[in-house]
Formats: sequence, structure tokens, C-alpha cells
Amino acid sequence: MTQKIVMKVQMNCQKCQTKALTVGAEANGVNFVGLEGADKDKVVVIGDGVDAATLATTMRKKVGHTDIISVAEVKKGN
Repeated sequence: MTQKIVMKVQMNCQKCQTKALTVGAEANGVNFVGLEGADKDKVVVIGDGVDAATLATTMRKKVGHTDIISVAEVKKGN
């Protein structure tokens, strides 16, 4: 099941954004990592079998305060 996880991460500088993208990309099963939002404060992770809770905990430890906004299944369009 491919899922899309959106998390709001407290990022104060460009280095924090880079670190957040790196942490997201290191998770198992990730296909895409990107930033969203007007302030580029939301990290979007798309992948198969990604554990949102573990990913959020890792973000909190390595980057800063993290809130899970949504976890949704991605449906393929035919």
C-alpha cells in the first residue's frame, strides 16, 4: 500500500530543511520526499510500508518539533 505522509516540522534555517529531507529519505520504503507549504515547513513522504510514527520520532530527535498532519493512501489513476 502506497501512502502519503504529511508532517509539519519546525525548521528555522536552510540546514534544517536539508536535514529533514535527508531523514525522510533514509526511511525504509520511501519513494519521494519533498517540502510543501508557504514557509516550506511541511515534509511530504510517499512510499510503501513507511511507518509514520517512527518517522515522526526520528524527525523529532534529529530536526525539531514534528506533528503528523495526515496519513493517506495514494490511489493510482487509470
